[in-house]
Amino acid sequence: MNKYFVKQYQKTDYTNWNAFIGQAKNATFLFHRDFMEYHKDRFEDFSLMIFETEKLVAVLPANRVGDAVYSHQGLTYGGLVYSHKINGERVEGILDSLLNFLKENLIKSFYFKPIPLFYSSKGNAEMDFFVLKKGAFLDKKEMNLAINLVMPLAISKSKLKHFRKIEGLDLQLVEEARFESFWELVLEPRLLEKYNVKPVHTLQEITKLKENFPNNIKQYSVYYDDAIIAGVTIFETENVVKSQYGATSKKGEELRALDFLFISLIEKYKREGKFFFDMGIVNDDNEKGYHAGLLKQKEELGCSVYSQDFYKMNLI
Repeated sequence: MNKYFVKQYQKTDYTNWNAFIGQAKNATFLFHRDFMEYHKDRFEDFSLMIFETEKLVAVLPANRVGDAVYSHQGLTYGGLVYSHKINGERVEGILDSLLNFLKENLIKSFYFKPIPLFYSSKGNAEMDFFVLKKGAFLDKKEMNLAINLVMPLAISKSKLKHFRKIEGLDLQLVEEARFESFWELVLEPRLLEKYNVKPVHTLQEITKLKENFPNNIKQYSVYYDDAIIAGVTIFETENVVKSQYGATSKKGEELRALDFLFISLIEKYKREGKFFFDMGIVNDDNEKGYHAGLLKQKEELGCSVYSQDFYKMNLI
């Protein structure tokens, strides 16, 4: 008899879900309902809760599109989130219950997007192993660039040379309480000009998220002659710092202000004892599948390549 019970998340589960996220082995603040639901109008939520008798032991942040269920597409990463007390064998049992529930609800495809391994100091690869054993296949793999802050920094000599030069300029590095200057004067116009796109988060959304998670979402900007010329928006978890957005004005490009900002932040978070600085993926729609310029830039800042894997499982 299956000892696990699976149910779909409901609004009444808000407190129970968030309390579980607060103590889970492999969770970050992105899985808190106040983060997940800032864009709830864009996704049909299909998050699942797995119980052992009456005790919540795992959750799956997810959304549904037709007869497919995804590790939540509105989140950078996802996967199964489980308690510190869950061992590998129990993860397999939880997965079996989860897959049975999906099949009973006539879900034909399950797309699984685990959190990168460097986010969890206690390991987090059980689910990857078991989904492959049960018929999943690697649907996509992306290069995730990150700096191991525990190791000596490996910033290129050319980057450091320019950084020392920039330090002599009258640049001001500021942690800002608000996002208007960066969003409206740098990020939005530069993304529109260079890529004809908008930020994933609107100014209103990032402002609301900052209000909900003041210790996790931070804005650092560089000013020159009282004008903003570059900025980085940081998502900070217990052990990892992620650069969610980074952009510079044309004047900032001339002064290499974004390099100045990144190197300053890398050194700051290393001093503070963070484990990793996550600089995100470098994928592109070109024939190579990645942006060579971004890859080179991030490697010169000291990044190494880690995997961001995406699995698919056909259920019916």
